[in-house]
Amino acid sequence: MSVDKKRQLIDGEWIFSNRFYPLENPYNGEIIAEICRADESDVQKAISSAYRAQEVMREMPAFKRSEILYKVSEILEFRKEEFAKLIVLESGKPINAARGEMQRTVETYRLAAEEAKRLYGETIPMDASAGGTGRIGLTWQEPLGVVVAITPFNFPFNLVAHKLGPAFAAGNTVVLKPAEQTPLGSIAIAEVFMEAGLPKGALQVVTGYGEELSDALIADERVRKVTFTGSAAVGKLIKSKVGLRKCTLELGSNAAVIIEPDIDIAKIVPRCVETAYSFSGQLCISLQRIYVQQSIYRSFVEAFVEQSKLLKLGDPNEETTDISVLIHEKEAARVKGWIDDALEAGAEVACGGEGEGAMLEPTVLLNVNNEMAVSCMETFAPIVSIVPYENLQAAIDMANHSNFGLNLGIYTSNIFNAFDAARQLKAGGVIINDAPTFRVDHMPYGGIKDSGYGREGVHYAVQEMTETKFVSINTKL
Repeated sequence: MSVDKKRQLIDGEWIFSNRFYPLENPYNGEIIAEICRADESDVQKAISSAYRAQEVMREMPAFKRSEILYKVSEILEFRKEEFAKLIVLESGKPINAARGEMQRTVETYRLAAEEAKRLYGETIPMDASAGGTGRIGLTWQEPLGVVVAITPFNFPFNLVAHKLGPAFAAGNTVVLKPAEQTPLGSIAIAEVFMEAGLPKGALQVVTGYGEELSDALIADERVRKVTFTGSAAVGKLIKSKVGLRKCTLELGSNAAVIIEPDIDIAKIVPRCVETAYSFSGQLCISLQRIYVQQSIYRSFVEAFVEQSKLLKLGDPNEETTDISVLIHEKEAARVKGWIDDALEAGAEVACGGEGEGAMLEPTVLLNVNNEMAVSCMETFAPIVSIVPYENLQAAIDMANHSNFGLNLGIYTSNIFNAFDAARQLKAGGVIINDAPTFRVDHMPYGGIKDSGYGREGVHYAVQEMTETKFVSINTKL
């Protein structure tokens, strides 16, 4: 059966490259498209086009940038079921989760449209210093120019929106490199932007393998910012090459939640299960570590395991499917190896642990310590460890015992304990009385330690997509 050959977008034109690679459906292995495999020359053409278009975007009035982003949001609202099915096809995400992603994507572009009109500066009280008497000071925000956006597979529409929306709201141009497994969403959103009236050259989409394209994407001095979501190892490499230019790095995590004994277990177990296994745990803030006060530990484990066993594995196209495949069989093999290593070191499987191909059952591990890979590394899989603790300080110390620091959470009805934990937990975000997987698209989002550098969330991303210019006027000349 013949499949479509997908083009890449360079200088406002859909073009083929000299090479292609097959794109497989993660669930059934079928070839769903042939994707352009760009080379360095394609990247150079894309950056050159974005560089030429930057003055057009810089001079575009804020209301016009806002109108384009609102139009994108409207088109996506109308076509969101179509695009949800596209997410399922290329990523294996269950259809209900894909619909949730599309609704968030609509909102993210709408938020970006609003932020396009909020690039406020400020006036500076120059006479606060003796040397400033008789002067007026003010600031405004200016676009950076060319932004390179490198996106992951797990949210092929919404994490792209978190880069394109703020970049265009601020008046930049973008060269977008989507994950090799999920290029179809980026190709589709580029078509939507063209329909919405984005100027020629403002958006480029180059598809292919990151290891072949990353140097060309990052090293070019015409690129004024790199925004990347992916692994800590790649993020550190990017940071080392960007130099004095701007970058935002949204990297990995092994998110943890602390459960105090003053919480009703029945109320929180369904939420904990949901956030541990959503999209087979392939979220940066997927709940991976649960620390439970020892007086309620056994009750919590029993309830969590019982709820986990209710989840349905299967075809991501089916409405009743809760968990489907990991993105690739090699990922399932990696995770199974980590489980085996943990068992050899003394861990126990309370449920799950088995799978076939790229499918892995929702897995609960007990007797886990902080040195096991399933705890200290990012599993990116449907695995959760449940560990007892004696007192809150011990739980905080265990949660902090990590190279990562994206989101951490605590369930407690004691406001003093909640704020004490919030101050002590070492993370970019602390979520009280919800799982650390909680995120809405306008909140500041980003990590510390190996979890990243900079912040997303539309307003905060727009600020990082601009430079602050200071202007002073001498009124006593």
